[in-house]
Amino acid sequence: MQKIKSLMTRQGLKSPQESITDLSPVENLRIPSEEELRELREQPVDPQAEQEIIDGIEEVYFSDDSFDMVQHELEKLPTELKLLELEECRDKLKRQQAAVSRKVADLILEKQPAYVKELERVTALQTNLQLAAVICTNARRQLSVSKEGFTEACLGLLANQRKRQLLTGLLKSLRTIKTLQRTDVRLSEMLEEEDYPGAIQLCLECQKAASTFKHYSCISELNSKLQDTLEQIEEQLDVALSKTCKHFDVSHYTKVQLAYTLLGKTQTAMDQLHMHFTQAIHNTVFQVVLGYVELCAGNADTKFQKMQYKDLCTHITLDSYIPCLTDLCKALWEVMLSYHRTMRWHEEHDKQATTPTPEDATQAESDELVIDRGYVKKKLEHGLTRIWQDVQLKVKAYILGTDMSNFKYDDFIVVLDVISRLMQVGEEFCNSKSEVLQESIKRQSVNYFKNYHRARLEELRMFLENETWELCPVKSNFNISQLHEFKFMDQCRSPSLSPSRKDESTANLIQEELSLFQQYLQEGNPFEMHIEQKEEETEDVLASGYESDELEKSAYQDYDSDSDVPEELKQDYVDEQTGDVPLKSVSRETIRSKKRSDYNLNKTNAPILTNTTLNVIRLVGKYMQMMSILKPIAFDVIHCVSQLFDYYLYAVYAFFGRNDMSVPSPSLPTHSGRESGTARLVGPACLYESSGLGLISSRLRTTLNRIQESLIDMEASNENAGMHGPSEDKKEKVPSPHLSQMVVLTNSGTLYGLAQRVVATESLVFLAEQFESLQSHLDTMMPAAKKPFLQQFYSQTVSTASELRKPIYWIVAAKAIDYEQMLLLMSGVKWDIREIMSQHNIYVDVLLKEFEMFNERLADVSKHVRIPLPVSNVLWEHCIRLANRTLVEGYANVKKCSNEGRALMQLDFQQFLMKLEKLTDLRPIPDKEFVETYIKAYYLTENDMEQFIKNHREYSMKQLANLVNVCLGSHINKKARQKLLAAIDDIDRPKR
Repeated sequence: MQKIKSLMTRQGLKSPQESITDLSPVENLRIPSEEELRELREQPVDPQAEQEIIDGIEEVYFSDDSFDMVQHELEKLPTELKLLELEECRDKLKRQQAAVSRKVADLILEKQPAYVKELERVTALQTNLQLAAVICTNARRQLSVSKEGFTEACLGLLANQRKRQLLTGLLKSLRTIKTLQRTDVRLSEMLEEEDYPGAIQLCLECQKAASTFKHYSCISELNSKLQDTLEQIEEQLDVALSKTCKHFDVSHYTKVQLAYTLLGKTQTAMDQLHMHFTQAIHNTVFQVVLGYVELCAGNADTKFQKMQYKDLCTHITLDSYIPCLTDLCKALWEVMLSYHRTMRWHEEHDKQATTPTPEDATQAESDELVIDRGYVKKKLEHGLTRIWQDVQLKVKAYILGTDMSNFKYDDFIVVLDVISRLMQVGEEFCNSKSEVLQESIKRQSVNYFKNYHRARLEELRMFLENETWELCPVKSNFNISQLHEFKFMDQCRSPSLSPSRKDESTANLIQEELSLFQQYLQEGNPFEMHIEQKEEETEDVLASGYESDELEKSAYQDYDSDSDVPEELKQDYVDEQTGDVPLKSVSRETIRSKKRSDYNLNKTNAPILTNTTLNVIRLVGKYMQMMSILKPIAFDVIHCVSQLFDYYLYAVYAFFGRNDMSVPSPSLPTHSGRESGTARLVGPACLYESSGLGLISSRLRTTLNRIQESLIDMEASNENAGMHGPSEDKKEKVPSPHLSQMVVLTNSGTLYGLAQRVVATESLVFLAEQFESLQSHLDTMMPAAKKPFLQQFYSQTVSTASELRKPIYWIVAAKAIDYEQMLLLMSGVKWDIREIMSQHNIYVDVLLKEFEMFNERLADVSKHVRIPLPVSNVLWEHCIRLANRTLVEGYANVKKCSNEGRALMQLDFQQFLMKLEKLTDLRPIPDKEFVETYIKAYYLTENDMEQFIKNHREYSMKQLANLVNVCLGSHINKKARQKLLAAIDDIDRPKR
């Protein structure tokens, strides 16, 4: 069918019979007869329609002669046969066959005249050929006669021909010698073109040719010249091999390796290559460092080029240190990348070379190739470690050549990041842990970090001494992750992302899965990222304006003394004096609902922190960033992080936790018992100190003592201390901070600096909460052997931050209420009355008035600083405890008391409780049982009193002795009294 189509398109000159014989057997069966052809021509036909039918024939029908059209049509049939479809298919094929047949017939008839004409020409040609054959026969007969007559002439010709051949061979040899003489010119051209394999091949061929013509005297000199040329080629080849150490080019390296293969020096080439890599590393780092040293030195006459590399590194200035380190790593990366690409080239070349060798290759040649490949592979693998070791030593010399203790933090982080990336390169390069680099950068990091941390502690002390403990206005949703210093933790947290950011993170993850050698195989450098300017991201943590203050002011408009509890208390007092029942009173539930927030306003308020707190948090972020980059010093960094928190905690305690009712103690109390870490007290407050409030827990006391011993330099303020050189131990310590003179803690109108105390204490609690949120991240960085330190830090230090509320707010509670006045009023009450009273004593109203004023001042303070519910509860708890213990102390001062007096005590205390419960939501009332139990003890018998003394050691010796003297004095003899007093003395003796 293909030939038919060709005939139709090209209108060939074959006869109909030849066309028919060219068809396949199957096609021959369907060639139309002459009658059919005539009928086909007589039928009216639309040429355009016929052409469309022919164009609709499948291409496969015009394929080669082996095509089976029947099989093709059968395969096209569907699984389920339908008669109608079969008939349509058959009709279509018939139409196509008819169209083809008509076309063939047209072509045959069209070419009939040309066929007849050509046949006539063939007949004439046949006649001419017969005539030519006769002429040739006659010519041969005549030539045979001539041959016999000229034999001698033929022999002469042969002799000449032989001479000619000899001369031709000599001429060829002379031309070859001439070519050999001119070979050096071509060799020079080929070397300039870096066609080393061609030059070596040509030189070897020339040597082989010269050995063929060695019988000529001129050839011996040529042999010597060719040998010199070959040695020159090897020298240039070695230079070309050295170029691949810095910039690997596949085509260039392929030529070099092929050239060495032709020379049979594959192993020698590999030895030379490693020597060149070693030399390239040395030359590269030397040139980079030398360039920066000369640039920074200016016109100095120092001959830096004659210096050793190690000495040269010491001349790098601080400004040029990071650019030089970056360029150094870039250059070393290029060398290692070239080595990596060299290994890849040999791996791919070995895979291609594993194909079967040609049949004419000898077994010896195959064995030699295997040996060469094995040697090359082993040499390259061994060279990985050697190359990386050289790189480490060069970078180590650079790192240790400069004292980085005075670097800026950001600059030092860049250095750590560059070295970390270099260690990552080493791990991918040869699975090395980079011990040399780690040790050198660890030495510099420890040295830097000690100085940096020392400076930061001094800076923190300066901040604390200048801190006025005002609120830092941050947004209510403030979180440490919003700070720049904690952005590095985003990759560890897997936060929820928007769809666009998910796509970006997915792309970055895919890129991270590729090794550095895969990412930067063709272009780029992994160290370019360190010199790019990072876009500064804006922090959105500070609140805009002081809307929160306005909110607090408006929220407290309904919480002043004229509209809330005070009026209720006043009304009840007046009503009791007149004996009338108040017509209107605010219900207890109404008051409680108004006070339920307890100065907390709402839960959406911003966290309480200061600028110093924010600086400490930022500093912690910087420390953690350094720790994440350089894990070997993780423990040292975490230890310094703990010192930041320790110093902040100690400062808050030193500023606000030591009682200033007398001269403050210069150091923490070391004794245990009930003094609870406060200094000496004056007035009635000392009575409550000895009664065992337990303001500072043993855990907090231990923590404060540990901080003072390990971190605080108590002698720094002495004048003589500065005259002696600081010892190593004192270098680790920081002087105790002093409270700023701007902070006034003696003004009763501000509740003795309650606002500042709240800001300081709650900022510490907030800082502790942030440390708690970072615990899991710190735990992952901490070495396994040092994790107990981190756990101990959190359990014994961070968790104690909230415990500072008690001693700090106790000072406010001890001063806010005039307990001494209450004792004086109680001392004027007669308790030996003989009738039961229905009216409580005036000291109860005075005490409640004090609490009312305390409530008002607390509300005033809360307009400026939000007072959280735990703070409010601690303040109320301290005030109520001190008030109740003052009541017990007042009752213990009674000289004479009757049973009616005992009943009056109970009446006074119940009145106090009833009014107090309207002021606070704190339940249960603290130390309520402490007072009630003491009052009830007045009714005990002698035996019960002895048991009471043994069971109730919370009361002081004076209070217990008063029970014996006043309660039982008139009912027991002197001996029994002495026995009870002795029992009291025995109980109190261990406390002394």
